[in-house]
Amino acid sequence: MDALELTSYTATTCLGRGLDAQLVALRHQSSHLHPCDFGDAAIDTWVGTVAGIDEIRLPAALSAYECRNIRLAYLGLQMDGFEQAVQAAIRQYGAHRVGVFVGTSNAGILETELGYRQRDPITGALPPGVNYEARHSTYSVVSFIRRYFQLSGVSVVISTACSSSAKTFAAASRMISQGIIDAAIVGGVDSLCYTTLYGFSSLELTSRQACRPYDAHRSGLSLGEGAAFALLERPASQPDSQPDRAAVCLLGYGETSDAHHMSSPHPQGLGAKMAMEQALSSAGLQPSDIDYINLHGTATLSNDLAEGRAVLELFGAQTACSSTKGHTGHTLGAAGAVEAILCALALKHGIKPGGANTQVLDTTIGINYLLKNEHAGLRYALSNSFGFGGSNCALVFGMTP
Repeated sequence: MDALELTSYTATTCLGRGLDAQLVALRHQSSHLHPCDFGDAAIDTWVGTVAGIDEIRLPAALSAYECRNIRLAYLGLQMDGFEQAVQAAIRQYGAHRVGVFVGTSNAGILETELGYRQRDPITGALPPGVNYEARHSTYSVVSFIRRYFQLSGVSVVISTACSSSAKTFAAASRMISQGIIDAAIVGGVDSLCYTTLYGFSSLELTSRQACRPYDAHRSGLSLGEGAAFALLERPASQPDSQPDRAAVCLLGYGETSDAHHMSSPHPQGLGAKMAMEQALSSAGLQPSDIDYINLHGTATLSNDLAEGRAVLELFGAQTACSSTKGHTGHTLGAAGAVEAILCALALKHGIKPGGANTQVLDTTIGINYLLKNEHAGLRYALSNSFGFGGSNCALVFGMTP
């Protein structure tokens, strides 16, 4: 595929608001996971919440979208000059030539959960404030972004569990390559809700401590929330671009569906391996070209083992790897975008992040999992995102020229 530049990008997670907060946490291997204090959830687990979401207020004209998930999206859009970059793209290409591609899994489920607590005791009717279209539906965040920026082009929501927002990069790339659009807002938003917390707990996948990806004593995931966005454009389309200006670009992607099981990965990581192979082929690279892999690394027993086997088979035991979910928690539908942005920071600042919280490596897996940061020039990084049902996506990013 032709390279697409991330001309602007941003991320907001439990680590803080914007790129600087994420970078500080990577450099210090900080984890902002904490014992669950979400609402009245009575679950013995750890979570990663974004501070101050409830204080955010949407513009009056968009008040119909008022909910935790949209407030988080709105907060994320305000960071790192991203809104201004989008406005510049609209001026350059036109509102009909800028697409919106957002991944989410929870969307605004919390609003309906809270609504059910206020049902009419006689009729069971939900309160008038429950607005499925603008607050609960998966498309709600895409609709909000389109209206916020007054866009009229292609708009897509992708909801494939934990690979959702990684797939937005691939979908937007195809649209740009076909000449349907000239630029795309890509990314993901997911916020905590009771369905997710109790659902993962019922599957016995949540940890009673901060998650420890690839640790020999890992005991499950820590749920988090986040919003991450990037603006994708052709490098040559930038009026002020300089031939010698190093930039982070999307170079390749791979998507597979192994359909092995509703919630468990293929034990040998078959679909994961195929997605990584496709991403490398799309980028015109060999496994030995990759300097760092951001693993999906949920800290569940089966996921880390299956992914590790696939990575070991394809890359061997030399390529540096880690999972940043020890820092942020598993942000579900937003994870692919969050981790893509963390890869961009790793490339730009020459850092291979050591995994937070992991103490004793699972030596039965055998990959080169980093326990401490390494500082070196990086050219290429790969980011993995794998969802329930075997929905897999791998992305390759690189510094150009």
